[in-house]
Amino acid sequence: MHASLAFRFALGAALLALLLAACSGGGDGPAPAAAPVDAALARDLDRIERASMARPAQFEQELRARGEALPAGSAARLDVIALRGLLAARARDRALTEQLAEQLRNWPAGEGRASAVVASASVGASYVIQSADMREARKQLMAVSAAEVEAAAPVHRWRYHEQLAAVTSDTGDLDASLAHCHAALRLAEQIGQPWRRALSLVQLAFTTFRADTPARAREFIAQALVEAQKDPDPMTLNQVYTMRGIVHTDDGGDPAVVLQAWSDALDQATRAGADAVRALGLANLADYHLRQGHPARALELAEQALPLARATRSLSAESAARSNIGLAKIALGKVAEGRAEARAAITLDEQQGSLAYAADGWLDLGRFLERAGDLPGAVAAFREHRRARDRLLRDETRKLLLEAQERQDAEQRARDIELLNRDNALKAEQVHQQSLALTLWSALGGCIVVSLGLLYQAFRRVRRANEALAHSNASLKRQSETDPLTGLANRRHFQAAVKSLSGEGGLAASVFLIDIDHFKRINDAFGHAAGDAVLVEIARRLREAVREDDLIVRWGGEEFLIVVRTREGLFAPQLAQRMLDLIGGRPVQHEASEIPATASIGFVSLPVPPHGLRLPWESAIDLVDTVMYLAKSQGRNKAYGVDRIDAEDALSAAQLTARLESAWNEGLVGLQALHGPAVARTTDFGSEIPMSGSGAAASA
Repeated sequence: MHASLAFRFALGAALLALLLAACSGGGDGPAPAAAPVDAALARDLDRIERASMARPAQFEQELRARGEALPAGSAARLDVIALRGLLAARARDRALTEQLAEQLRNWPAGEGRASAVVASASVGASYVIQSADMREARKQLMAVSAAEVEAAAPVHRWRYHEQLAAVTSDTGDLDASLAHCHAALRLAEQIGQPWRRALSLVQLAFTTFRADTPARAREFIAQALVEAQKDPDPMTLNQVYTMRGIVHTDDGGDPAVVLQAWSDALDQATRAGADAVRALGLANLADYHLRQGHPARALELAEQALPLARATRSLSAESAARSNIGLAKIALGKVAEGRAEARAAITLDEQQGSLAYAADGWLDLGRFLERAGDLPGAVAAFREHRRARDRLLRDETRKLLLEAQERQDAEQRARDIELLNRDNALKAEQVHQQSLALTLWSALGGCIVVSLGLLYQAFRRVRRANEALAHSNASLKRQSETDPLTGLANRRHFQAAVKSLSGEGGLAASVFLIDIDHFKRINDAFGHAAGDAVLVEIARRLREAVREDDLIVRWGGEEFLIVVRTREGLFAPQLAQRMLDLIGGRPVQHEASEIPATASIGFVSLPVPPHGLRLPWESAIDLVDTVMYLAKSQGRNKAYGVDRIDAEDALSAAQLTARLESAWNEGLVGLQALHGPAVARTTDFGSEIPMSGSGAAASA
């Protein structure tokens, strides 16, 4: 249900509180070099960081005056600025967050420099986490060197590992998250404060819960509760109880425990005077009662949460509350009123950039409308859900491709530098040999025979050096134009080779873009070594499908590009069907595993009827890329080809490409759909589900 958004928003708030709780160097443990030396200040920092979720802006104002009175460059001032930065991030004050992070980055050299660098990265990442951009947060944190992290004070290192544990968990790298969780827990034990151990155990419980080990997660949260009760405070207990409710929500959990945990978390938020957290707690309770089939109680709780969310300007809490209100009203028979509230909540999610939550909102709205008997409304909501998920898939794929391209460009730059260094060394050797030859001429001018012999030897050495240089240049050129994993051509080779296929009017060839389906799931389920094996095997099968003189390129990540010189009308669909059959016809063997693999393909033969349209190669690739994504959105393991496009020039074709699906429905574009072989695929590589069989659908 979309009411579960409240669950996720509360979790996000709890995780950010884990990060804020690490701001100060004060506490009961050993005093590192960067720790506050004044006991009263240490107690104040401890008090503020533990309650920071309740009133971050107010606490930041309180610390501002204290920090300005401290000596510049002192350890105490560093701790105050670090805490102020994280409070400003929690209050979403971007200008102040950037100002304080800049102060930390410019901290003078000395024993506190490493702590300041780590603190600056933590402040910047905390603000980015508020916008749910976990990849950017991870990038900022990983920019800190391992040496700087190790040289920082224990509290700053604890906060750093807590942040990376949360960020890597949200980005799906659970192995890295567990490593950072254990590092943070060891540091919390070294510092010696029970509430820090409790928060580290909370994050460890959530990561193990995400790793499908709920029993182990419940053990960790039980330990966290014991630690929190040693030195209790409302906000720490709120986070522990919140996570207790989360790890008991799976199928094996006890609903009574979940209800008690949400209730306890709400009580602690009320004690702390944290209205924003209280609003999220009420939303969690409303979500619980919706899932238990108590819409009237859910409506009552969500209507209590809404004014609190608006008073604290918490858009996430307001969205969750309005969604719960709408779904509860639909369940109570007030369909029109509830539908309007749920759509308003979805609009709030979209305005915040939370497209994944908005997509889930459409799905839950459709389910509730279906149960209420509003079938047209349900169909419309499901259609919006599909559009939102397609957009998310496309955006996510493009982000991954950009990241992969950045890594590839960096590797290419390193190879180019190596090539240049080797070239310079060979040229230096050549110059040395020439110099040696001249020396021999002048030194042995009196003895012609000896001079000729020595000159002959020098000439042979120069010739060998030149041959070595030529051979090395040719080898390096081949390496620079070849993908090292699959042995296929790369983009550099493609850009040189495609010129021979393009005339003044554009490209005249058949173009295919192939993308391996669910490749990230293969990496997650079998490991990156298995993913590399799949790429190598798919590349081999594609070579088997085409002729030796056809151009086959690893386009990037799990994408391959094929350019075939023939333009016969029936050839492209036959080749696309052959590639679907070869890729999906049998699983890839890796060690003891059989890995099922399929692909989605977009293709076109240029020129395209009915106007004989020829396109620049860039436009042709954009066209097959769009067709390929249409194949993915239609269920994957398919090939879609353009066999007709009502466009006379590249600009018209680009306009139709931008709205391809609607142009297809209007008859302006003709598409041919082909299906891959029936493959026993798995859901998350778990239980098997049958896939569609091979064959071709008629052109539209």
